[in-house]
Amino acid sequence: MPELPEVRAHAERMTEALGGDVLEAVVPLSFTVLKTFRPPIDAAVGQPLVAVRTRGKHLLLDFGATTHVVHLMQGGRLRPDPKEAKRPRNGHLRWRFAEGGAWLLTEAGTEQKAGVWAVEGDPEGQEPLDHLGPEADTVDVAAMTEILASHSARIHTLLRDQRVLAGLGRMLANEVCHRARLSPFAQTKALGEGEAAALVTAIHDAVEDALAAERARDDMSPSAERPSRVHNRMGQPCPECGDEVRAVEYRAYTVSYCPTCQTDGKVLADNTTSKFLK
Repeated sequence: MPELPEVRAHAERMTEALGGDVLEAVVPLSFTVLKTFRPPIDAAVGQPLVAVRTRGKHLLLDFGATTHVVHLMQGGRLRPDPKEAKRPRNGHLRWRFAEGGAWLLTEAGTEQKAGVWAVEGDPEGQEPLDHLGPEADTVDVAAMTEILASHSARIHTLLRDQRVLAGLGRMLANEVCHRARLSPFAQTKALGEGEAAALVTAIHDAVEDALAAERARDDMSPSAERPSRVHNRMGQPCPECGDEVRAVEYRAYTVSYCPTCQTDGKVLADNTTSKFLK
């Protein structure tokens, strides 16, 4: 799934391509893509696109009085659509601009959960943004210390909870834990200000590195092409210490880590209970 760096860089590309351009039409192509009915999705027609902003993993197409909030989910992409096929493969919704042509929201895979919300006024207090925590890369040490103390969860789970920190997903959770030299299974209540400071630095650095790589591209990267230290590097040497990168596999995701850097050399059992091997 695209995370904060991929979404933010894509918003910048879209703003550069479409900022100030007038929306001529918006055409839903599937029954499931629209998550709101008031205001109507075409209320923004005739209005210029002020900018494309982001909130967490969402794209916000700002048309002034109306904002289109887009969640790409796992396999969604929002790209130029020069062909404007009548029935584009995996097509969900098409925006057509006066100068920038058509842009198409598509979603690969079988889940088909990508969605578009049309909202009036400030979108922050409305679905789907009303439940989000602060942007992950804006949290300071004091706030992170409070977050750790007020939640009882494994740190990898907490980092991925959008209600707590917005924008991080499975990949960045792996990368942040490794940079902070923390076990992904460390309990949040056992962590203090020192660990909070390490997490804040790790989040900032991981996001900035990923943003730099993403901004060098012309389009949003697939997961396999995103640079990483431990994510998707199982069996390879850790770039910090040379130990073998290990993983704990779950049905929907994988927790990657370096035993030397993160778990005092201990290897975690590769099952859903994830107890330390003795």
